[in-house]
Amino acid sequence: MEPRLQTPRLPLLRRLARAGMAAFCALALLASSLPQPAQAQGLGGSIIRDAEIEGLLRDYMLPIYRAAGVDAGAVEIVLINSKVFNAFVADGRRIFVNIGVLLDAKTPNEVIGVLAHETGHIAGGHLARLRQRLDSMQTMAIVAMLLGAGAIAGAAAGGGLNNGSGGAALGAAMAPQEMMRRTLLSYQRAEEQAADRAAVNYLSKTGQSAKGMLVTFKRFADQTAFSQRFIDPYAQSHPMPQDRIANLEDLAKKSPYYDKLDPPALQARHDLMRAKLVGFVDGPSGVMRRYPMSDQSLPARYARAISTYRSAALSSAIAQIDGLIAAQPQNPWFQELKGQAYLENGRAADAVPPLRRAIALAPNATLIRTMLGQALVASGSTRDSDAAISELVRATARDSKNADGFRQLALAYARKGKIPEADLASAQAAFAAGDFGTARQIAERAKTGFKRGTPGWLKADDIASYTPQKMN
Repeated sequence: MEPRLQTPRLPLLRRLARAGMAAFCALALLASSLPQPAQAQGLGGSIIRDAEIEGLLRDYMLPIYRAAGVDAGAVEIVLINSKVFNAFVADGRRIFVNIGVLLDAKTPNEVIGVLAHETGHIAGGHLARLRQRLDSMQTMAIVAMLLGAGAIAGAAAGGGLNNGSGGAALGAAMAPQEMMRRTLLSYQRAEEQAADRAAVNYLSKTGQSAKGMLVTFKRFADQTAFSQRFIDPYAQSHPMPQDRIANLEDLAKKSPYYDKLDPPALQARHDLMRAKLVGFVDGPSGVMRRYPMSDQSLPARYARAISTYRSAALSSAIAQIDGLIAAQPQNPWFQELKGQAYLENGRAADAVPPLRRAIALAPNATLIRTMLGQALVASGSTRDSDAAISELVRATARDSKNADGFRQLALAYARKGKIPEADLASAQAAFAAGDFGTARQIAERAKTGFKRGTPGWLKADDIASYTPQKMN
C-alpha cells in the first residue's frame, strides 16, 4: 500500500486560514507520484487468478530472484485486470502487474525485463527508504509551514495581504513545499535509474538479454513523444523516456547476451498465455481480430476455444478444446479449460474427469484443485462432498489467500452437516478476501462449535483476535 502523509495536529495550523491551508495543501502533491493500490488507480480492484499464468510468471522470475538475492517465497505477483501497460511494487513484497503488460509483450524477455526492474526496487529496499524520506519531509513541512505562517502573519499585520505583498508572502510559504516535492521526485528518479541498472545486472547474471527492457521503454517513449515537449523533467517521478533509453541502451548493449533469444519452449508458453488472456478479456469480435480463422496456430485455436465456450454453443467449444488436447495431450491447461467449460455451463459431473486429469498433470496447481472441489460440491452427492473436502483442504493449505477455495469448502462442510467447520471455512474465506469484520464475526460463532484448544478453535480464535495493521 502507499505511504500516507500524516497531517500535523498543531493549534497554529487552525489560524493559518485560507492562505495557510493553501500552502499546506501543497503537501498533497508529494503523494501524487507514490505507488498506489489497484483500486486507487481506477482499476476497480479487479484481481485475476490463473494457475497457468501464475506458474509461467513464477518460472520467468525464479532465476531473477536468485540473482537479486530475493526470497522467491516472500514475493507475490498480483495480476490486475487492466489493459494499461503498468507494473509497480506496493509494499516491498508484492509486484502488481497489469495484464496490459502481458498482452503487449511479444516475448517473455519483455515481461522479464519489466519484472526484473520491479525486483530491483524490492532488493534495493526503495519503498522502505521512501517512507523514511517522507517521515523527514513531514518534519521539514511543519517547519516550513511555521515559517510560511510567520511571513503571512507579518504581511497581514502590515496590511500586505491587500497591497500585493501578501502574494509574495504566500509565495514564500509555498516555495518550501515545492522545493520538498521536487527533492522527493528527484530521489524517486534516482531510485528508478538504480532499479534499471539492477535489472540489467540480474539479466546478465542469468544469461538473459536486456533487449526486452529496451523495447518496453522505447514503446513508452513513442507513446509520450508528443507530450514530452510540455513536460517539466524536474517534476516527474521517473526519468525522461529518452534519457532513460539512452542510459539503458548503453548498459544493455554491453552485455554478451544482448542478442540472445528466449528458448522456443518458453516463447510457446508465452504465446499461449497471451492467447488465453485475449480469449477471456476480449469479446468474440476482439478475439477474431487478433486471431482470425485463417490463423490455425495453437495460440489462435486456444483463444477461439475460450471465446466459443463463453459465448456460443458448448458442443462447439468442447470440440475445439478436444482438438487442443489432441495436439498436446500432456497440457494440463487444456484439460482445465474443458472442465471449466463444463462447470460453467451447468454440467458439473462432466467437469470432474478433465479436472482430475489436469490435477494429475499439474499436482501443485491449487486453483485447478479448487475448481475440481467446486465441481464435486456442485454434483450434489455425499460421496462427492467427501472428495470435495479432501481436495479443497489440500488447495487451501497450499494457498491461504484462496477465498474461493474456502467458500467451496464451507459449502462442502455444510452439506455434510459439519456446521462449526463450515463456519470456520466461511471465516477464512472472508479473511482471505480482506473482509476482516465479517471474518471476526463468523470466527466468534465458529469458536462456540469447537472444544477450546482444539485446532479448529485455535484457527477461529486467530481470526477473531486479528487486528489489521494500520498504514502510517
